Parts: sequence; C-alpha cells; structure tokens
Amino acid sequence: MLTKILKDFLAPYKGIVISISILLLVQSIANLYLPSLNADLINNGVAKGDISYIWKIGFVMLASSALVMGASILLAFLSAKVSMAFGADVRGAVFASVERFSTRELNKFGAPSLITRNTNDVQQVQMVLFMGLTMMLSAPITGVGASIMAIRTNAKLSLLLIVVLPIMSSLIWVLLRRIVPLFRVMQEKIDRINLVLREQISGIRVIRAFVKTGFEEKRFAQASEDLMMTTLSVTRTFAVMFPVLMLILNLSSVAVIWFGGKLVDTGNMQIGDLTAFLAYIMQILSSVMMAVMMSLMIPRAAASAERIEEVLLTPSSVVETSTPQSPAVHTGRVEFNNVEFRYPGAEHPVLSGITFTAEPGQFTAIVGSTGSGKSTLINLIPRFIDPTDGQVFIDGINVRDQALESVWSNIGLVPQRAFLFGGTIATNLRYGDDNATEEDLWTALETAQARDFVEELPDKLLASVAQGGTNFSGGQRQRLAIARAIAKKPTIYILDDSFSALDFTTDANLRKALEITAKDSTLIVVAQRVSTILNADQIIVLDQGAVVGIGKHHELMNTCETYKEIVLSQLSPEEAA
Repeated sequence: MLTKILKDFLAPYKGIVISISILLLVQSIANLYLPSLNADLINNGVAKGDISYIWKIGFVMLASSALVMGASILLAFLSAKVSMAFGADVRGAVFASVERFSTRELNKFGAPSLITRNTNDVQQVQMVLFMGLTMMLSAPITGVGASIMAIRTNAKLSLLLIVVLPIMSSLIWVLLRRIVPLFRVMQEKIDRINLVLREQISGIRVIRAFVKTGFEEKRFAQASEDLMMTTLSVTRTFAVMFPVLMLILNLSSVAVIWFGGKLVDTGNMQIGDLTAFLAYIMQILSSVMMAVMMSLMIPRAAASAERIEEVLLTPSSVVETSTPQSPAVHTGRVEFNNVEFRYPGAEHPVLSGITFTAEPGQFTAIVGSTGSGKSTLINLIPRFIDPTDGQVFIDGINVRDQALESVWSNIGLVPQRAFLFGGTIATNLRYGDDNATEEDLWTALETAQARDFVEELPDKLLASVAQGGTNFSGGQRQRLAIARAIAKKPTIYILDDSFSALDFTTDANLRKALEITAKDSTLIVVAQRVSTILNADQIIVLDQGAVVGIGKHHELMNTCETYKEIVLSQLSPEEAA
C-alpha cells in the first residue's frame, strides 16, 4: 500500500527523484573513496615523509569532502522539496475525496478519523519519504560498496562481518515482530483522542452545566493514557535496541583494532589500510543502522498509508453522471416518485413509498414525530444521499441524471444545525453568491429578520464571525444562515427545522417576509413547531418513514389522525381551529 501511494503521487516529481539518486551515488562514491585516500596518505605520504604527496592527496581529500558536503546540501534541499510537495498532494487528494463523500461515507469514517488521516497519517508517510530519499537509497549503495572495499583492503579481517551482520539482522527481526503491530494501534488511539477532544470542545457548556468537568477530564486522561502506554511499549523497545546496536558497533571496532593490530604487528597489514578498513566497517554498520531506522519507520508509515488509501479508494455512494442533462428552464419543481431509502444492512427502510410534488410558488411543509425520516427525506433533494428505490425529480429530470453542481446551484439550504464559517458576516452571506452586492446582503438580512442586530454591531457587515458562529446566539445564527440562503436567490429553498430558536413574533415576521421573497420559488420547510406551518399550501405528514397525510391544515385535522395528535400536543383545540 505504501509503495502504491508513493508510486502514484511521486510521478510528477520523477525528474527530481532521478536527480536525487544521482546525487546519492556521487556522495556514496566520494565517501567510499575518502578512506582509501586516507590510507594512501598514511602509507605513502606520512610514512615516507613525502610532503608533496601529502599535499597532493590532501587536496584531493579536501575536494572530495567539499563534493560530499555540496551533494549533501543539495540532496537535503531536493528531498525536502519532494517530500513536502508529496504531502501537499496527498492531503489535497484526501480532502477532495472527503468532499465527494455522501453522508453515508462521512458517517462510516467519522470526522475525528478523517482529520487524523489527513494530518498525522500523511505526516508519517511524508517523513518516511524524506528519510528514504536521504538515507534509504544511500544505505544499500554505501553498505555494498563498503563491503567490497573492506574485502579488497583485507579479506582475512573481513571475516568479522560474517559474525557481526547475522547478529544485527537477528536482533532487527525480533524487534520488528514486536513493534510493527503497535503502530496501527497507535493511529487508532490518536483517532480516539481526537474524538474525545472534539466532543469536549463542542460540548463544553453541557459539560459545565451538568458538572461533569471531572468526569470528562478522566475520560480524556484515559484516552491519553491508552496512547501513552502503547507509545511507551514502542519507545521501550527502541531504548533497548539502540544501545544494543551501538554495543555491537563498538565491539566490532574493538575487534577490528584487536585483530588488525596483530596483522600490522606481523607485517601483513599497513597502518593506513587498518584505518581504512575501520572506516569501511563503520560505514557498513552505519548503513545497517540506517536500514534499521527505516525498517522501524516503514511499518508505521505503511499502516498510515493503508488508512489514507482506504479514504482515497472509497467511492461515494452518490456518483456523478457522465452524461448530465439540464432542465430547459429552472423553475424549482420537486417531485418524489415512490421513493425508498434504507441504510446498508438495515432490516427496515427509513423511508418507503414517498410520493408527492412541491410546486414553484408553493409553501410545502414536512412534519412528523422525531425519527420519522424528515431530514433524510430532504437530504435526497440535493443528493447528499441517493434513494435505494424510486426517483427524485427536479424540473422534470431525475437528479441522478443532472450534474451535482447544477443541482446544488439551484438550492438554498438551511441545515438543521445552523453553521457559519469563520470570517465576517459579509463573507458568510456571499458564500452562495460571490457577486452579491451590499444591497443584496442587507435585503437578505431584512427578510431573515437579522438586519436590526447586524446594524447594531460596530462593524456591521464586516463584523467578525467565529468558527461555527459561536459568537452569536442560536437564533442569530439561524437568521444569518437563512439570510445566506436568501442571498443566493435559489429556485428551491430547503429549511430543515430552521425556526426552532426563534421567538414566535420573529418566526411569524420571517415567514411572512420569506413568502414574498420566495414567491416564485419552491419553499420546503421541515418544522417541529406547528405554528410555523399552519398556513402552508401543502403539508406532508410522515410517520415511521411513510406519508400518512398530504393536504392543508384544516383538511388534515379532519383526515389525518397523526397530524391531529401533533397539532393538539402543541396547540389548544381553539388555536388549532
């Protein structure tokens, strides 16, 4: 999985990767050449007192060192450039995939996991790529080259490698078997921390109101401790591994000096060759150490890559048509034809047999008890989800056969939870229409009954809006969200329980103004408050996912028992009449 992601996203940087490989080759050859030069300097220059030879070899060594340094600087620069660009591309691809997801896929992954996958998981793969370009490619070149040079320098002394390398390899294998399974667990526990933290930040008022601060602190501490214990298991293994590897490295140096000293003493080896051999042994074992570090990083990156790939390869259940059709005229007519929706694996459908038509210029209300499927029904109109059976038409064409952006561009949606983006009031109102004039914005605010409180703000339209609109009350957020939909001037208005935080007077004034503003559009309102929809041209009553009544208020009071129960639970018989 890791290889596939690297291959897919590194394709645009193929030329730079080739340049990095060439630089690594040059750097490795120069590094391998230096110990040999040092041996010549000691054997043929220092030992014989040949000053001119010392200057000559010294200059070559200086030039080689400068070449290594220059290659290292350029290598680090290019590797950082490729890895950072790679990370940006992967994050962009993951974000684009998430944007295409329907509600079904978003619920499947969950927001905390998607955030972790697009931040921490991408960072793990990005880090491995950077380390791989600077270390992983050079390790085999240096290791193989240094082995050849060591054998060439003294084949007898090279037998030490037959003892050292198997010991290091066995240790690495044992460590990897212990560490690899822990890396995926670590990522899952980071997901858990994100989940708990998001809940606590979003629900801070509820936590304080119910005096649950201590409980939530313990819950977060538990999630944090779980991650800590898993991380400690990994770091403890590292704490054992690196000292043992360094011990092997140092014992190898001692053995080389011990046996090499005897060879020098018997005249079978020169001192310069011994120093060169010692340098080659260090290069070989350092290459093994680099390979170990990479082999420890790769499993975690592979686990992260698997999680990233899962997002990238998950298709949205809402698929864009390859041959989109467009209505000749956008009037906003919405028609449901025997629509059914059920979640995968569910025994019973959420909606079944839904058939009705919402005409332009008509106020269509949808009511029903909690869990009757109201929000699911309106989510079918903008194709946030697709029906499992039946068809939804907009302007006479099935929404499945229309381009998604074409469908969305004609809908003004006010969700059940009024959400505002960080910025200003003006940027929020222009979210649906970048070209909306200031006059358009004030008109939308006036219709939404929000003009008064916006005019009282010091900066008016330029007043700051916190993320989620948390610096405004619930009713103010709802009115600003409604104004945003009005400023878009859509042909279809969908308001999902968007009057719940408004007082009765504001509710009535807003409905009256909205009926004038949306007189040529299709107005679909989901409401829990019966008084909001008493004057609707058409009221659709849902019960357990089925339509049990369609008509006006006075008709349904006589023909639909479910509607009558809902009304009388909120109004007196005199008010209902």
